[in-house]
Amino acid sequence: MQALHDDHTPFLRGKLCQIGPFLCPLFLFGMVFLNPGINAADSQSRRPSNETDLRFWLENMLIHHRFSLSETSAATGLSNQEIKEHAIFRQLDKEKERTRPANAPLLVLPYPGGRHPRIGFLEGAINPQRETKISVFAPWDAHGYAVLDIPEAIWSNLGLTYLAHTHIDTVWDRRGITLKPLEWTRHADGSLTMDRTLPNGIAFGTEVIPMGDHLRMKMWLHNGTDQNLSDMRVQHCVMLKGLPGFDQITNENKLFMDPYMACRSEDGRRWAITAWTPNHRTWANAPCPCMHSDPKFPDCKPDEQQVLQGWFSFYEGVDIVGEIQRIQELGWNR
Repeated sequence: MQALHDDHTPFLRGKLCQIGPFLCPLFLFGMVFLNPGINAADSQSRRPSNETDLRFWLENMLIHHRFSLSETSAATGLSNQEIKEHAIFRQLDKEKERTRPANAPLLVLPYPGGRHPRIGFLEGAINPQRETKISVFAPWDAHGYAVLDIPEAIWSNLGLTYLAHTHIDTVWDRRGITLKPLEWTRHADGSLTMDRTLPNGIAFGTEVIPMGDHLRMKMWLHNGTDQNLSDMRVQHCVMLKGLPGFDQITNENKLFMDPYMACRSEDGRRWAITAWTPNHRTWANAPCPCMHSDPKFPDCKPDEQQVLQGWFSFYEGVDIVGEIQRIQELGWNR
C-alpha cells in the first residue's frame, strides 16, 4: 500500500543521525477570510460563535501565540478593523507575560490556524484541519510551542482512511464526500478531546491530558463497519517551527530510540520528546522541520475498539538517553 511518503533509507536507531528530506504531507495554512460565499468545509477560517468563544480565541492567538492582526484575521474570518474595534481586543493585555506557576501542568491549547506551522514543503499540505492540531508551550518560554498533529493521517486495509489536510486522495475524496470541520473540546482541567465518526461507521478520537512535566495522550478507534480492519498505521507529527532553538532545517539534531523520538535545541541544553505505542516507526523530515513517532493499531474486528498510548515532554539537561530510560520506567504505555 502506498504511504503518504515513501522512503527506503534505514534509520540509525539510538544515536544522532542524518537522514534525507522525505516528502511528508503536513500543513499549508493558506487561510482565507470566512464569509457567506465560502463554505466552512473549504476553509479553516472560522468566526467565533459567541463572546466567550471570541475571548478564548483572541487570547489564544494574540497573547499565547503572539499572532499578528493579519494572522488573527485569517484564523477568525474577522477583518483587521473588526478585531481592533472589538471591546474584547481592547481589553486584552497583549504585552503581559504569562508566567507558569511552579508544578503547573504544561500549557496546551488548540492550534488556531492562520499561521503556517511549518517552514518547508508547503505544497504537501493544503487546507489543513485545525481540529487535529494542538500547541504545547515550553516551560522555559511562554510563547515557544510545538504543534502536534494527532492524528495527521490514518491508513487501513481500506486505503487512506483519514487525512488532516489535502494532499492525496482519501477514500472519501474518491467518493466525493467532504468531512465536516470539527473542534477540540476544551475541559476545565486543561485537557482536550476530539472525536470523529467517518461515513462508514469507523470512529476515532484523541485525548490529551497535560501533566506537570509531560502530556499523556490516548487515541482510540472503534470499528463500526461490518468488515475487519487491518494495517491501521497512524501518522502523528510534531512540528517545530514555533519552538525557538528547535527550528533548524536538519535531522542532525534528532535522536531515534524506538518508540521515542527526540529533538535537541541548538544550544544542546534542551530537548522535546515524543513517543506512541504500539510503535510502527520513528522518522523525521528536515524541511518541515518535524519528527514522528508513528504507531499502528492492532487489527480490529467489527464492533471492537483498539487504543494507542502517547507521550510528549520537554527536558532540560544533557543526559537524553538517561531521561528516556527514566520515562520508560514510568510505565506510561501500559
